[in-house]
Amino acid sequence: MNLSEYGNTESQVVTAGLNLGRVITVSHQTFTVVTEFGRFHAEISGRLRNLAMTAEDLPTVGDWVQLRLPANREDVAYIERLNERHSVFLRKTAGRQIDAQLVAANIDWLLLCMALDHNFNVRRLERYLAVAAASGAKPSVVLTKADQARDLSAQLAEVDAVLPPQTPVIICDATRADGLAELANFMQPRQTYALIGSSGVGKTTLINHLSHQVVGETQAVRASDSHGRHTTTTRQLMVLPNQSIVIDTPGMRELGLMDADVAATFDDIVQLAQHCRFSDCTHQQEPGCAVQAAIATGEVDATRLRSYQELQQEASVNTQLRGKAREQAKIKRMFGSKKQMQAVRKASRHHQKY
Repeated sequence: MNLSEYGNTESQVVTAGLNLGRVITVSHQTFTVVTEFGRFHAEISGRLRNLAMTAEDLPTVGDWVQLRLPANREDVAYIERLNERHSVFLRKTAGRQIDAQLVAANIDWLLLCMALDHNFNVRRLERYLAVAAASGAKPSVVLTKADQARDLSAQLAEVDAVLPPQTPVIICDATRADGLAELANFMQPRQTYALIGSSGVGKTTLINHLSHQVVGETQAVRASDSHGRHTTTTRQLMVLPNQSIVIDTPGMRELGLMDADVAATFDDIVQLAQHCRFSDCTHQQEPGCAVQAAIATGEVDATRLRSYQELQQEASVNTQLRGKAREQAKIKRMFGSKKQMQAVRKASRHHQKY
């Protein structure tokens, strides 16, 4: 099998005795990996699992890995090494735990999908843009269900107002024969695209149309709020007929900020803040606040400032907690527990003293 079809640019490192592969599906720590010798079911080796401090150190869909292949094709291969990523999209796990959940890796373009029906929410789009900005991939906004847009011109203006410069916007209507032509033309051979969005925006429908076959089930969404069920439950990578590579991901009801570049997403506010009278301006009631002046003239929407401050606070807190979690994982791996680490240090000081 030719791995260039799966995006290999011959820059991937391969250790002697191992084989290069790309992870194309992930489901409950079971992997399907494509190699030059075909597809294999794979598991993580004990060595790699022992070296990993957190889930971020383990493979996800889109990763290039090095495997030890079995003599029998029906047996399980073992992933021994994880190659360096050029991009990765991750989010905070749902709930109160501060753990990173890997969504996809080695993506060239993140297609941020948002429907033009009741799902339309510019504040949510800002959140996706902040995570995309930190991922290393280029973002593009894909607006689905154009046939259900309440006011397409006004909605496009709202989207344009929050986008970083030169971010492509693609409009899709799966009810028309040519409704996905713009998206199909945008996706280029051997480039990897990941579709990210909340439940019910139509990601699987897009892939079914682009692949000219049913590769995933779709379900109707609730008419009240346009939310859908998680039809896609596993992450998978596939090559489309036009030779572009696409990763389908489960719908996200919650995108917790774990690795996000809020400043890049709100560059307009960041630039205005440089002209505030006080360097520590909170943009509330301080005199000489350039951001509040822009809000007063209508240059900046007040809801955008609130969104910026909320995302900035969330990202800051989660980043700090993430760092502590990785440090605790490191201590656990090296000493077993923080108490045991302190005992080792105490013994070391005692030894040096005498």
